[in-house]
Amino acid sequence: MSPITVAITIIAYFILLFTVSWLAGRKTDNQGFFLGGRKQPWFLVAIATMGSFLSGVTFVSVPGMVADKSFSYLQMVMGFVVGQFIIAFVLVPLFYKMNLVSVYQYLEDRFGARSHKTGAWFFFISKMLGASVRLFLVCLTLQLLVFEPFHLPFLLNVLVTVLLVWVYTYRGGVQSVIWTDVLKSLCLILSVVLCIVFISSELKLGFKGMLQSISNSSMSQVFFFDDVNDKRYFFKQFVAGIFTMIATTGLDQDMM
Repeated sequence: MSPITVAITIIAYFILLFTVSWLAGRKTDNQGFFLGGRKQPWFLVAIATMGSFLSGVTFVSVPGMVADKSFSYLQMVMGFVVGQFIIAFVLVPLFYKMNLVSVYQYLEDRFGARSHKTGAWFFFISKMLGASVRLFLVCLTLQLLVFEPFHLPFLLNVLVTVLLVWVYTYRGGVQSVIWTDVLKSLCLILSVVLCIVFISSELKLGFKGMLQSISNSSMSQVFFFDDVNDKRYFFKQFVAGIFTMIATTGLDQDMM
């Protein structure tokens, strides 16, 4: 795919993103900005949360892990599922019952203002670090596909990307972010499907042949029970997945 085609695709995507953001946030107030008005359809919030949790970093980096760790990451994903149930049946009802605007407000109500500020600062620092890594990986990809072929500097790439992200979120707050994250989630799913289709087509395998090739590969192993000292050991991955999900989603202001 030529750099011009990639650039046109990205521009069209952002135009659609800005349109969705404007339509979603044009009649928002303070409650809509911070809480989405507490009346967003649950299935939209679920799709948006999924896309926010996965992100483009997962799309770019996780497939490369298979070469070294096989499909062991799926053991952690199973833990994610258990963690989501704990969030849904323990944390979410608690936050709604207390009518919280911030999940860290619970810390203040329970333990005092100092714990509230500590939790909020840890959230802020972790989000800044995480967002920096995600932005860096996205900009590396854009630099390779678009900016470098046109001999444009990496700094310009970063500035343009940050500006575009800021523009589509600053007006509508959470209400806009939910709808734009739904769009991003659907685009992410579509991209995964298209990648599978094109890769299998280029390898002349077909869907059945692709599944057969994967099952015959040594990298397709999912479960690891043999060595307790192995990083891929099932219970390490599974339990880590549960607590990772609770910490990164259930106790995260951005997600909740």
